[in-house]
Amino acid sequence: MLYLNSFVQNIHMAEDLSEDTFYELMIKRPQFSGKSSFKTWLYAIGRNITAKHIRKHVKLSVVPLESQEYLAVEESIEGNYIKSEQKRMVHQALHRLKLEYRQVLFLSYFEGFSISEMALIMKKSEKQIKNFLYNAKKALKSELERSGFDYEES
Repeated sequence: MLYLNSFVQNIHMAEDLSEDTFYELMIKRPQFSGKSSFKTWLYAIGRNITAKHIRKHVKLSVVPLESQEYLAVEESIEGNYIKSEQKRMVHQALHRLKLEYRQVLFLSYFEGFSISEMALIMKKSEKQIKNFLYNAKKALKSELERSGFDYEES
């Protein structure tokens, strides 16, 4: 669902598209060829359904950033504020990136997909995914630096 939200930027719509994905699996029963993992295949179906939805509804509504934040429970109010501010800045920077960059960062870091799995999901070559990932990291770093984000590289 969060992957689909990266496309539509509306958590409620992403929930509906997730339901549509499972509905398609139940009703249309597409053949699973076994060339990838089931999870990769499922994400590809979700991506296709979302792409159809976007083509139908070109103008997307944006959900306010505050409604998408997930705050960690911590003892320190100051620490909590700093973490939420950092998350907000990263979230804003991510949404200023090209769609392909957002997708590849999300699939890699939040979902843990491999390069080959991301290539199948996004319908790109592995070389393109590697290039997207490299450029997405650079673009995110640049966006974060531009907004004054303070971080430590690992």
